[in-house]
Amino acid sequence: MPRANLTLTIPNGIWIGDISRTHPDALFRILAAFPSDHAGVALTEVTAEELETILAEFADSEAVIELDILQRHDDTALIQFETTMPLLLLSAQGAGIPLEMPFRLIDGQIEWEVTAPQRRLSELGTQLESFGIPFTVNEIHQQIEAEQLLTDRQLQLLRAAAEHGYYDTPRRCSLTELADELGIAKSTCSETLHRAEEKIVKEFVENLGDGTPETETT
Repeated sequence: MPRANLTLTIPNGIWIGDISRTHPDALFRILAAFPSDHAGVALTEVTAEELETILAEFADSEAVIELDILQRHDDTALIQFETTMPLLLLSAQGAGIPLEMPFRLIDGQIEWEVTAPQRRLSELGTQLESFGIPFTVNEIHQQIEAEQLLTDRQLQLLRAAAEHGYYDTPRRCSLTELADELGIAKSTCSETLHRAEEKIVKEFVENLGDGTPETETT
């Protein structure tokens, strides 16, 4: 399944982005979040030298309905707040993608890891645009969970083939040599490898989709 690394820029005028830009050295770690009626609740760790000022700005924001300081030590506080403007949470919900935690907000920018089918990633791009959230796609790659995709026998044989150089270019191990090394018939070795390769290739192609999420840099 595709996994993407995105950098999002919180738009000007959005309270938490503005606070973050006002205190560019502060670190906001979003540990958990969930929707609450027309709002969103988040558990966040804030680390900053000007912690007292930041907490006061949270409390004074019109977009924050409720704020609780759960723990505090030196320059770090664990807080829970409810906001009427959970834009990232709403974007993820609209695209049908779980909001993966934790992620960090620094100087108005969020780096976010997303794992989802290609069509969901494309929809996420549409959702982010609709909320006016500029973003860039730093990286997107395919994840295949071999342990779930293959049988134990297929997985063991595939690993052995890779270890012995069967997939090297040029090959360091022929099919006959691999079968002899594992003590199985050449026909069994060939069929098992082919079935494993078929599953992996089809899974990869199925998740390619027609494109990648659109990027916005302004």
